[in-house]
Amino acid sequence: MSHPVPLIGFGQVRHSRLRPQRHAFSYPTYFLMLPLRSLQKQAPQPGQWRINRWGLLSFFEVDHGDGRTPEQGGAMAWLDELLQREGIHDATGEAWLHTYPRVLGYTFKPVSFWYCHRAANDQGGALRAIVVEVNNTFGERHCYVLDSPRYGIEQRADKVFHVSPFNPVQGHYRFRFMRSEQGDQARTVACVDFYDDTSADAAVLQTSVSGTLQPIASAVLRRALWRYPAMTLGVVMHIHTQALRLWLKKVPFFRKPAPPQAFVSR
Repeated sequence: MSHPVPLIGFGQVRHSRLRPQRHAFSYPTYFLMLPLRSLQKQAPQPGQWRINRWGLLSFFEVDHGDGRTPEQGGAMAWLDELLQREGIHDATGEAWLHTYPRVLGYTFKPVSFWYCHRAANDQGGALRAIVVEVNNTFGERHCYVLDSPRYGIEQRADKVFHVSPFNPVQGHYRFRFMRSEQGDQARTVACVDFYDDTSADAAVLQTSVSGTLQPIASAVLRRALWRYPAMTLGVVMHIHTQALRLWLKKVPFFRKPAPPQAFVSR
């Protein structure tokens, strides 16, 4: 039986603020889509990319979950324990992680998505849960668990975690995920929209990250590094640049509250 291969996606990040002031931007990006359960059994081939070791482009499990090292079971041990605690006992198939890599040793991951599947002999390995892992620039992290998601179908979760000083910690998120395949190419889209519940069914912010997926190979990695040599540092620069523009537009500013006591919400 062949193992799933790690993928890299090239696409775009889009943000559109609809109120109280309109503000929109987009920029090109790339990201990893990693079959973490399989990678525990079969590490990347030498010369391609690095997992849990420094490289020009690498992935470290300690950047996720509760920061467990590979010796402690790594990110998969954390994920499986989280799902068990949340009453999701049948997501034992592949766990695909959509996330940013470390580039030249540096990364910041505003949001990562864990696509948790059933076992192959259980409904054909269908999608069982999605864990949305959010980080803010204060070094805090929170996870939203989406139970029994379906591609193209909206799911909601109350907002409980501070991300941007220009959005209050109130209201809810609406999540929508899409996956399509044409020939030997697959495309993924993850949409996260924010509603503050002060206006009837009117979004404050609409965001998405999308990309076309292809297997990770040396030539593809070289293209990513040459075209976006400081991509993950650029993520942080974009955050602060757009924050300055919102401040100049006099968008209301909200002080950071204490983080939620629970690390996970449904």
